[in-house]
Amino acid sequence: MVASKEIIGQTVAGLGYELVEVQRSAAGLLRVTIDLPWIPAADRCIADVATEQFVTVEDCEKVTRQLLFALEVEGVEFKRLEVSSPGIDRLLRNQRDFERFAGQVIDLTLKEPLGRSTEQVSASRKKFRGTLERRELQEGDASGVAGWQLVWSEAPAVKPGQKVSKRRLPAPLQVLGFTLDELKEVRLAPLVSFKGRAAKPSLD
Repeated sequence: MVASKEIIGQTVAGLGYELVEVQRSAAGLLRVTIDLPWIPAADRCIADVATEQFVTVEDCEKVTRQLLFALEVEGVEFKRLEVSSPGIDRLLRNQRDFERFAGQVIDLTLKEPLGRSTEQVSASRKKFRGTLERRELQEGDASGVAGWQLVWSEAPAVKPGQKVSKRRLPAPLQVLGFTLDELKEVRLAPLVSFKGRAAKPSLD
């Protein structure tokens, strides 16, 4: 799998796309997720900011043709190849992805349990949902780089049409600071509005 992922990554990058994820099923399906390279706001021209671009069917077809050739040459076994764009629960893999989706709601899974308890959070907890935020560099931090944090509330979700008393005090915000090395998996939370459309991720 490692070798095939390297081949896929090189092929996708050579065509000018970013490899988001590679999944292989027991039935022989090889699923490849691609995206257009992200350009930070500071590096974009006016045209880039005005026109948001997405992976098209034509993009997926182009990558599929090249991957079929590359995988056959390298002798990678699979029964069916599927190339698609990221969904609303796209995987966040690296620092660049975190910068791109700062401010969005994510589902985060730690490699190891939290290890410390609070009044509302168990020490054995590994999965969290909250807003991804940049964490400013802390005084005395020898790393010299800012980190990341997840901010959330344990307040129960308000159901559509439910009235909330103005007297009810809001649940306190919880904050979890983390490094990328501590993470097992992070994905955008698949939030969908009542109109049936996914919440639009920010590109900044």
